[in-house]
Amino acid sequence: MSATANVTAMRKLVQQLRSEAGIKRLKVSQAATDLKQFCLQNAQQDPLLMGIHPNTNPFRPPKPCLLL
Repeated sequence: MSATANVTAMRKLVQQLRSEAGIKRLKVSQAATDLKQFCLQNAQQDPLLMGIHPNTNPFRPPKPCLLL
């Protein structure tokens, strides 16, 4: 690697580190608490927890055609 390429790579690294240092971070415990609260608030609308009503289920078996 030439000296110019090395300097350019180091400048990019420093720029990346500066941008990452400016990111607002949360504690894991706070993020977990927020996620748990969100899940509990939206549990009533979650089809994986509450199931899907048979009339609105897009995956129900097709009904046979009854044309006589």
